[in-house]
Amino acid sequence: MSENHSHTEGHEEHVGLSKGKIWKVFGILLLITVIEFIIALWVLPNHYMSHAVGNFVYIALTLLKAFYIVAYFMHLKYEKLGLQLALTVTFIFIIYFLVLMLIEGGFLFHHTPNF
Repeated sequence: MSENHSHTEGHEEHVGLSKGKIWKVFGILLLITVIEFIIALWVLPNHYMSHAVGNFVYIALTLLKAFYIVAYFMHLKYEKLGLQLALTVTFIFIIYFLVLMLIEGGFLFHHTPNF
């Protein structure tokens, strides 16, 4: 029985996170940010896209950026599937409950008399 355990034992996938991969993820994040700026500074002011569609695109691009940040820079991509699923399901339920509370709050705001 050897007492010398390697720090990377059980994390062989971490070896795949090289400088090149980090720069690739950085490039993807930069590209998404540039697309967001183009939409905000050129597409929406010139009415090439409605604000409702623009908001949807912003949310989608922001979630995509959040995925890359969490997956690569917070190393969730290299965790076990059980932890990934637990965090993802928890996040989805939190968003679901926030949406429900906002809908309910909006309903109460519009349907209760002002005192």
